[in-house]
Amino acid sequence: MRCALRSVLVVSVLLFATFTHGADGLVTVKSSHDVKATADKLESVLKEKGMTVMARVNHQQGAEKAGLELRPTEVMIFGNPKVGTPLMQCAQSVAIDLPQKALIWEDENGDTWLGYNDPDYLKSRHGIEGCDPVLEKVSGALAGFAKAATE
Repeated sequence: MRCALRSVLVVSVLLFATFTHGADGLVTVKSSHDVKATADKLESVLKEKGMTVMARVNHQQGAEKAGLELRPTEVMIFGNPKVGTPLMQCAQSVAIDLPQKALIWEDENGDTWLGYNDPDYLKSRHGIEGCDPVLEKVSGALAGFAKAATE
């Protein structure tokens, strides 16, 4: 029994280390790659899955242009009106959080992370009612995109 409990604890800690919730409403996944490679993989998988990639923002380059330093940090903006529109029909204010965004950054330890808005957080933030199947679909898709980009 004690060994089984220890095994469960070890597995839980390992999962927590690779898939955690960061800031309020942010799901974070540790990447096996650097920021550029993770962002490249994410962009590729998004396009393969029929998502529209609207922008890729390199904040580190922006900081350099301003004479400032910033660890590698990129934001990918992407979406699909077939999924986003039903959410906006349920609660139009969710449009402020759409299209979807993914943040890829290097932390102070040199580890790379990918983060995205938790659909449950958006549900709560915008009081979304009657869209649980859409939110579940979005949640599954975002988790799949994150996994594909970070492994």
